[in-house]
Amino acid sequence: MKLFVGLGNPGDKYSGNRHNIGFMAVERIAREHGFSPWRKKFKALVCEGSIGTARVTLLKPETFMNDSGRAVGEAMRFLKIEPADVVVFHDELDLLPNKIKVKSGGGNAGHNGLRSISAHIGNEYPRVRIGIGHPGSKDAVVHYVLADFAKSERDWVRDMLDAIADAAPYLAKGDDARFLTDVARKTQAAGNEPDDEKPPVRAKPSPAPAKPAKSPHPAGERANKRQSALAENLKKWLSQKKSSD
Repeated sequence: MKLFVGLGNPGDKYSGNRHNIGFMAVERIAREHGFSPWRKKFKALVCEGSIGTARVTLLKPETFMNDSGRAVGEAMRFLKIEPADVVVFHDELDLLPNKIKVKSGGGNAGHNGLRSISAHIGNEYPRVRIGIGHPGSKDAVVHYVLADFAKSERDWVRDMLDAIADAAPYLAKGDDARFLTDVARKTQAAGNEPDDEKPPVRAKPSPAPAKPAKSPHPAGERANKRQSALAENLKKWLSQKKSSD
């Protein structure tokens, strides 16, 4: 049994926020793998189904981001599973948009949802870090994560969520490396990289200007004149000798 947790804030007001990409990920998994309808339980919305050969419960806490751990802890105890069986999907400021990584344990990088979960179940659980990029200033972070994805970002967000759902069977059986490889392959095939991720188009270098012909060196010029004179004198001598014969 696995518990896949998507992090976000409940309500239509937040549904398109960058901070809610964890919710979006588990919603796409539920849709693509034919899970049961969502229902209220564990201070969250949950649904159940199978991904490959694994039984999986999907969970979206309704306690708001900063208190996500209450719902996760309650669900984990009810399901009688260990933290290693809890996989958390969340937004990651320290990764560029359209990038994804999986890690277990480690720091929470200031993410309040992760901090709350760690307080309730410990720190040794896998996290699927979905890059949303950084606004560039610490003061702009709150506004940035609580704003909706821009229209220009929606293509890569859609393709990333589709890739996560398609590769979820590898994640469910604990094959994180294959999950990441499959997601990367699918997102690259889709070709919807954010503008700042596309390699710059480099102009072809201009051909080097032709080097001017070198003027002959004075010493070389004198040698050429001497050779010409010798050849001319030899020609005259041969002509005279021929005539005398």
